[in-house]
Amino acid sequence: MKFRTALGLSVVAAMTALAVPAHAEGDAKAGKKVFNKCRACHDVKGKNKVGPHLDGVIGRTAGTVEGFKYSDSMKAKGEEGLVWNEETIAAYMKDPKDYVPNNKMAFAGLKKDEDIANLIAYLEDPN
Repeated sequence: MKFRTALGLSVVAAMTALAVPAHAEGDAKAGKKVFNKCRACHDVKGKNKVGPHLDGVIGRTAGTVEGFKYSDSMKAKGEEGLVWNEETIAAYMKDPKDYVPNNKMAFAGLKKDEDIANLIAYLEDPN
């Protein structure tokens, strides 16, 4: 019985280790390069473009950048309580159209967890 308990705890510990978000170890310098895919539509210096500026996005409620005309679906997500943090940005960047259906963003998403982690690290400190 002790073996099963120890084995069970080992499995739980391994699963917990795997559950650590990929973005936990992002590299902001590499994220700046990933951001080049975003740069045509987004800015990190407070200027709205085709998309809203992304400086200060971490901790911001979705659909709330002043002066940007969001889709109804993005505004609704914000009203429902969607706040951009590491986890929500990671999920959104995997498949923006699935995460917020009918949003305006035409970008298909980032497929590599490493790119997402690096992008998030850059968004946390774009300087």
